[in-house]
Amino acid sequence: MAETLPDTPRSSRRRSRTIAAAALFVALLSLGGWWAGRDLTAGTRQVRAPLGGARLFDQVVAAVAQKYVDSLDGSALYEKAVSGLLRELKDPYTSYLTDDRLRRLNEQISGTYAGVGLQIDIRDSWPVVIEPIVGGPSERAGVLVGDRIVLVGKESTRGWSREETSKAMRGAPGSSVAFTVERGDSRVNFTLLRDKVHLRAVQRVQLLQNGVGYVDVNVFSAQTATELSVAVDSVVKLGARSLIMDLRGNPGGLLEQGVAVAELFLDRGQSIVQLRARPGSQPQVFTDSQPQRWPTLPLAVLVDRASASASEIVAGALQDHDRAIVLGVTSFGKGSAQNVYPLSSGGALRLTTARWYTPVGRSINRPAPRDRDEEPEDSAEVTLPDTIRPRFRTDAGRTVFGGGGITPDVIMSDTTAPMQVQSLARAMGKNAGAYRDAVAKQAQAQKRKLIGPGDPVTPAMLDALYADLVGRGVAPPRSVFDSASPWISRSLGYEMTRVAFGADADFLRRTQDDSALHRAMQLLQGARSPRDVFSKLEKRAVEVPAAIR
Repeated sequence: MAETLPDTPRSSRRRSRTIAAAALFVALLSLGGWWAGRDLTAGTRQVRAPLGGARLFDQVVAAVAQKYVDSLDGSALYEKAVSGLLRELKDPYTSYLTDDRLRRLNEQISGTYAGVGLQIDIRDSWPVVIEPIVGGPSERAGVLVGDRIVLVGKESTRGWSREETSKAMRGAPGSSVAFTVERGDSRVNFTLLRDKVHLRAVQRVQLLQNGVGYVDVNVFSAQTATELSVAVDSVVKLGARSLIMDLRGNPGGLLEQGVAVAELFLDRGQSIVQLRARPGSQPQVFTDSQPQRWPTLPLAVLVDRASASASEIVAGALQDHDRAIVLGVTSFGKGSAQNVYPLSSGGALRLTTARWYTPVGRSINRPAPRDRDEEPEDSAEVTLPDTIRPRFRTDAGRTVFGGGGITPDVIMSDTTAPMQVQSLARAMGKNAGAYRDAVAKQAQAQKRKLIGPGDPVTPAMLDALYADLVGRGVAPPRSVFDSASPWISRSLGYEMTRVAFGADADFLRRTQDDSALHRAMQLLQGARSPRDVFSKLEKRAVEVPAAIR
């Protein structure tokens, strides 16, 4: 089964690489000394047959196991050898999955886990409920946004990480967990039976202004196409005459689900994606086998730097066939597919087995850094300029690019932080967590004072936030804070709205500041067919002088 999954944090990967490299280096030095000793006793007349393959590996392992200065457990030795082998492939998506990583992968693929259904974050050293998952045990029991989890059983959660809290809340279906939350000045006790919790792939379905429907697809798990089909049907029944599919932040998932989602919007016989494995093997072409569900529904797709893999399959196929207009910033650029092979150890091997290409033959695979230890934090750092990227033509003759991510038809750089925000981030440095805590605390303080979800953030609220930062000993220079105040007000307003009025109100407030979403709505407004959207874009390009585009 082909799949894609966001990698583990780079820091942990680098630590494991460093350990493996160091172990291998020391082992080779030890082996060199061992062979030198053998050669001294054997003399120069002995002719040695060249070592290779399994025999070379076996002798190296035996030498390390028997002669290395520190004794190594046999299983640990082989795990290090496996890590070294996979690292030398220089493929960031090929890896050995331990039992725990394999379990998390299976949860992502299935979209289901056993627990109480809470999304939590750490605020002021305490786990805080960000949102109860719809339909989960916590939502049914009345756990609320903003509840601070202070006890699990009789153990204080102060200082717990998200991982520790998640592990405590999860368990076998039918087992129970008791926890206590602080809600304002009171405490509420819960004892819940763990149950299977489904993480919806389509988190939000909304009818926006002027008959524009909106669906947010956040992962490609086992039921994504089915959930999306139901979501689009529902928003069309509400009166949607066009649709925005938001793939921003979607890291991908099952390749087959990416194909299935593209099939919903393409015609029978249209190609979706082609997989090319090692030389000599036949390419595997995925072609639409069903009539599309909503052939006259104009469609816009939003992407950003975190849209990867299956998200890019969908965006690329719809762009190549001129079925959707793509807006945002160039996507991540993961143009490969992996298979997962279970191992007798209980873990699994995730191995890249093919690269994939869009219908017009584009590879969107972003060039890998020469040294994986120097992999950039921002994928945009290795984006190729359009002048040297290969060019292709869509069905309608429009130019599209290969060579590193899906380049949108309309570039909307929402994800680029203004200089004032960058200055604030540098000033906060390692105290960024304290800043988020202060924002959350101020939002809670305003919760009962708000009249509606659109209430403005006042100068007094900003002063109170800055005073809190001063009290924590982490305040940036006031001039830096004031320069970034429009964006600080925005983030504080979102948090206030979410805490006081819920996730739906928070979303609607965010849409007011979402330039990519607003541009998509403008292009979709009044369009009666998919082609109308491109006609409007072409007309706009003619009307705007090149010097000011």
